[in-house]
Amino acid sequence: MLIIPVKEGENIERALKKYKKKYDKTNVMKELRSRKEFEKPSVTLRQEKIRASYRQRMMSAEI
Repeated sequence: MLIIPVKEGENIERALKKYKKKYDKTNVMKELRSRKEFEKPSVTLRQEKIRASYRQRMMSAEI
């Protein structure tokens, strides 16, 4: 459960912004989506390798 302390006189939009940021950091939606259907470990590993190679290409392109 997320608890967001709201100070006296604080704007509700600011409190909502804090809540959304905290919610994103907990990765709740990412966890729910990953549990929706099973993914084989080999597929997960392949995706990680693809992401790593993409990041490597981006870093080498910057330099």
